[in-house]
Parts: sequence; C-alpha cells; structure tokens
Amino acid sequence: MFGVDEAGRGPVLGSMFAAAVVIEDVDDLPSGIGDSKTLSPERREAFAEQFREDDTIEIGLAEIPTNRIDDPETDMNTLTVEAHAEAILQVAEDDAQGIVDACDTSESRFARRVTEEIAYPVEITAEHGADETHAIVGAASIVAKVERDAHVAELAEKHGEVGSGYPSDPKTRAFLRDYVESHGELPDCARASWQTSKDALSAREQSALDQF
Repeated sequence: MFGVDEAGRGPVLGSMFAAAVVIEDVDDLPSGIGDSKTLSPERREAFAEQFREDDTIEIGLAEIPTNRIDDPETDMNTLTVEAHAEAILQVAEDDAQGIVDACDTSESRFARRVTEEIAYPVEITAEHGADETHAIVGAASIVAKVERDAHVAELAEKHGEVGSGYPSDPKTRAFLRDYVESHGELPDCARASWQTSKDALSAREQSALDQF
C-alpha cells in the first residue's frame, strides 16, 4: 500500500515536493500520524526520521522547481499530478494499490490523471483530506512537509530571512520587496508567475517613476 501527498503548492518561494510512502501493512505505522500541518516541526522531523530508519518503509520524493511552476504551458493541478506520479514511480511496483490526497475538485479525475502518468498498472484512489483520514497519506504528508521545510531553510541560509515562503507572510513579502529593490529583479527562488512576485516588480517600477 502506498500513500501520496504534496507540500508547497501555494508558496511564492521555492519548490513543491511530493512524497510517496510505501508499507506492506499500514497497521505497522506508528501511532499519532496525521495531517502534517497539525504537527509541530519537531514532531514531523521525528516521524520522518523514524520512517527513513524503518526497513519496511520505502519513500519516493519528487521536486517541482520554480522553472517548471512558471512554465506557461502548464498549471499547478497538472504539476501536482506529475509530482504524485513521479514519487509513486520511485517506489511502487506493478499492481500496487494506493491512496493520494486529491488536489482537484473531482477526486475521480485526479486519481485517473495520476494513474495515466504511471507506465504500469496501479490502483489509485484519490480523496480530499486523505492525509487526515488515512495514516499512510498522513505519513506522506509529513515527509513532503519536512522536505519543503528543509528547502526553505536552505533558501534562508542563502538569502537571509525569507519567512515561510507563502504570499500571506509579511516576512516573505518584505524579502521579495527588498530583494527586487536591491537587485532590480526577482530571486531565482521566486515563482515569477505568482501575483506576489509581479506586485514586487511593479512596486519597484512605480518607485523608479516616482523619482522622476
């Protein structure tokens, strides 16, 4: 059985990550697993480390970087489908069964699209909120979130305070605004197609015009 979830669909900074977690018997998963957003960072990291050290658990990871996210020929739903499939392909075998967290208004459509990306037969069920109701998907949610958090930490090491990377975060907006003001362009970790990035560029252009 495998479970799949992703982290980082909405941020203006950095990559999106999808994780697939495979275990023969889901009852062997540790207790207390749930939606990664309800767990503290320390608890998520402890779970992720436990998964990695368990020989009965396999983990597949897929990263969707900003250049793929900004590609005008695609969209986030398609990229999420591709990310789920890429993670599954790393660990699932023929005729495997799994549950994925649906990122489409239609659960059946999302399941079908992910299945179509797999080159061999698999049985996939998609559910909204699957990370809350299925421990195997909750485990995948934890792994994906830990990878995303580590990614943001690397961005902070490179650039300084970047916040959470989400458009709603004042620290993230301030970082983008200050970076654009200093460099005249967006950092390579920014999703240029996001409105928050466009706003940062527009603010600099307006500031330059105001100086005349």
